[in-house]
Amino acid sequence: MFGITDLATYILGTIFIILLPGPNSMYVLSVAAQRGVRAGFAGACGVFVGDFVLMTLAATGAAGLLQANPALFAIVKYIGGAYLGWIGIAMLRGAWAAWRARKQDNTPPRAAALDVSRPFSKALLISLMNPKAILFFVSFFVQFVDPAYAWPALTFAVLGGIVQLCSMLYLSAIILAGNHLAEAFRRRRRLSAAMGGAVGTMFVGFGAKLAAASL
Repeated sequence: MFGITDLATYILGTIFIILLPGPNSMYVLSVAAQRGVRAGFAGACGVFVGDFVLMTLAATGAAGLLQANPALFAIVKYIGGAYLGWIGIAMLRGAWAAWRARKQDNTPPRAAALDVSRPFSKALLISLMNPKAILFFVSFFVQFVDPAYAWPALTFAVLGGIVQLCSMLYLSAIILAGNHLAEAFRRRRRLSAAMGGAVGTMFVGFGAKLAAASL
C-alpha cells in the first residue's frame, strides 16, 4: 500500500520510537506545566514543523551531505549538543533556587527556570538542532520503502504523515498531563524543584549524548 513494504511493523516501530523520552517531548511537557495548554500546543507545533523539515531533508537526500562530510556533521552536532546542555543547566539552576526557597512560606512557589517564552520558535530550534534525527529518518524510512514503487514521494509523504499523527497524539497527552502537573507545582515547592532538576538533568544528558554521537 502506497509503496510501504510492511505498514504494521512501521506503525509499531514508530510508536515505540516516539514514546522514548527526548528533548522535544521534555520541552513541551515543561512548557505546558509552566504556561498551560495553549503554550504547550505552540511548542508542539514547533516540533511538528521541525520534524517536517527533517523528514523533507531526509526524503530529498540532504542527509547524504552529513554522511559525506564528517566536519559539517561535527559542527552541527556540537552546536546542537551545546544548546541542549545550556537549556539543561538553566533548568538545574532554577531548580536549585526553587529548592533553597522552599521554606520561605511567604514567597510564591517558583517553577524551574526554563525560558518558555516563544515556545514555538524554541521547540522548532530544539527539533532542528539534531543532525542524528535526519540520519535516523533516512535509516528508518528506507527500510519500509518499496524501491519498485512508481511514486516514492508519495511513500515518504505517507510515512511522514504517520509519524506526525503519532507524535501529535503523544504530545497532546503530554500537554494535558503537564497542565495537571502545574496545579501540583503551585502547591508543592519540592515537587516543582525535583521535576525541574530531573528535566534539566535529562537535557544535559541529551546534549552530551548528541555531542558524543558518531555517524
